Amino acid sequence: MSSPGDKLGYGGLWLDRTGQAEAFDAIGDRYDEAFPHKEGQVEAAEWLIASLPPGSRVLDLACGTGVPTARQLAEAGLRVVGVDLSETMVRLTRKNVPAGEFHRADIADLHPGGPLELGRFHAVTAFFALLMLPRAEIPPALRTVHHLLVPGGLFALSMVEADVDDFSIPFIGTRIRVSGYLREELREVVEAAGFDIVDESSYSYAPAVADIPPEVQIFLRCRRRPDGS
Repeated sequence: MSSPGDKLGYGGLWLDRTGQAEAFDAIGDRYDEAFPHKEGQVEAAEWLIASLPPGSRVLDLACGTGVPTARQLAEAGLRVVGVDLSETMVRLTRKNVPAGEFHRADIADLHPGGPLELGRFHAVTAFFALLMLPRAEIPPALRTVHHLLVPGGLFALSMVEADVDDFSIPFIGTRIRVSGYLREELREVVEAAGFDIVDESSYSYAPAVADIPPEVQIFLRCRRRPDGS
C-alpha cells in the first residue's frame, strides 16, 4: 500500500519520500549552521569552475540553501539550475542565489520521460543528494545524471561512507532516512552507471550539532562516458 509520500518514478519504481521533504522544510537555514565546514564541497565545485568555460550550464541536485555550491558556481559565471525536494530549501536558494534557476522537484522527475525537462548540462553536482535515496534508487538516479549530461560532461558527487540502506537517523531535531556505501562499492556503482572517476578525496567531518555523529565524506570527480561505452 502506498503512503502520502509515495510516487511513481524511474519507469515504474515506487518511491517512498515520506517525511524527507518535511524534515528539511523544518530544518530550513539551520542546515548551514549544523554543517559550517564544507571544504570538500567547495573544492569539488572549484574543480568544475576550473574545468568549464563561462556560461556552461550546471545542474545542482538537492541544492539545499544554495550555499555554498549554487552561489559559488553562479559567481564564477556559470549558468546554474537547481532542484530540491524541500519547498523551504528552494525558497532559500532563490533568495541566496538570485541569478540561478531553481525548481521544487525530485531527482526522479528528471528521468527521461519524467515531468520536468531541463535539457542537457555541461556538469552536474550531487553533494549528498544520493544519500537521501534507498539503494534501489541510486543506480537509476545515476543513469538519470548520465542522461542529463552532454558526452564528456562532468559530475561531482559526495556521499557519507557507510554500509546502510534507507536507515533512519536523528537529524537536527528531526529524523531522515539515509543510505550509503563503503568506498569501493560506491566506486563500482558510479562506474557501472557510465562514469569514469578522474579524482577522489575524503574528509573526516564532525557536524556542529550533537545529534549527528562524525562521518567520513567521500567526494568523487567524474566524467560521463559516451553512450554505450
